[in-house]
Amino acid sequence: MQELIKFENVKKTYNIGEKSFNALDGADFSINKGEFVVVLGPSGAGKSTLLNLLGGMDKVTSGSIIVGGKDISKYNDKQLTEYRAENIGFIFQFYNILPTLTVLENVELVDSIVKNPKDAKQILKEVGLEEHYNKFPNQLSGGEQQRVSIARAIAKDPLLLLCDEPTGALDSKTGVEVLKLLKKQCDANNGENTVIIVTHNSLIAEVADRVIRLKNGKVESNTINKNPKNIEEVNW
Repeated sequence: MQELIKFENVKKTYNIGEKSFNALDGADFSINKGEFVVVLGPSGAGKSTLLNLLGGMDKVTSGSIIVGGKDISKYNDKQLTEYRAENIGFIFQFYNILPTLTVLENVELVDSIVKNPKDAKQILKEVGLEEHYNKFPNQLSGGEQQRVSIARAIAKDPLLLLCDEPTGALDSKTGVEVLKLLKKQCDANNGENTVIIVTHNSLIAEVADRVIRLKNGKVESNTINKNPKNIEEVNW
């Protein structure tokens, strides 16, 4: 498989008063195109920092992040903005959809960001929200709001779909449905899409193609799951 992402001795240091700490401390790993990846670790392990750096929302203190053969760690702010717009779809634990816009309007926001967005109504139909186009977020369940978030992210047709605890605020049944949608996105486009989920839920690792474990800002392991389970096979 073709290598898509490579972290090379990546450090991210934060200064708090006179003290400093490394949220990532020399992280080294690679990910191939088309993989369904789970990044595991306890709180404070560096999971969200990794996602923010990969998504171009933050900059490394040192080291390199190579995505598609390009070193994004050398990008300036304008280049990072373009990188996020053209390549990255984000899904967060608490949805981050706009409460004053309808479901359809939330997804259509990407029309002003990317050159060739997918059709918003078609994407909402694919995630089972075709009957909710004109509803506002407060009229939806938590699972439905997360589906709006997913629809908005995949409407960009992103190279990378980055998910920060996407099932963390959901019950197990709804969480399974969300994972199915994410796996479907990974398998789309002839298997060219890559999905990365950061989570503390080790059960999700059972369905992953690759599992990266973080501890104290370091990569503890980066392993290929030779026999990933079907999502419905996992005892959630």
